[in-house]
Amino acid sequence: MNHDRIHAREPTHDRDRWSVGVVESVAERDGHAVVTVRDADDGDAVELTVTLAVRDLFVSRLDPDEPTVGQRVWYRERGG
Repeated sequence: MNHDRIHAREPTHDRDRWSVGVVESVAERDGHAVVTVRDADDGDAVELTVTLAVRDLFVSRLDPDEPTVGQRVWYRERGG
């Protein structure tokens, strides 16, 4: 399975290839993490499928004083 990409911090490379959004939910499905992000530009909801390890890593890098839902992230859909 190909996975999407997600970062808690603004990428330092290929910035034009990344989209910005706000986390709406984080769930598990079929052994993977599914992160729903609301795109900052067009307002569309995007479901990103990542490994559980990637989910744990990006969540650990978010502001620990704020809930995960509502925080800004950078993402790329598979093949993006």
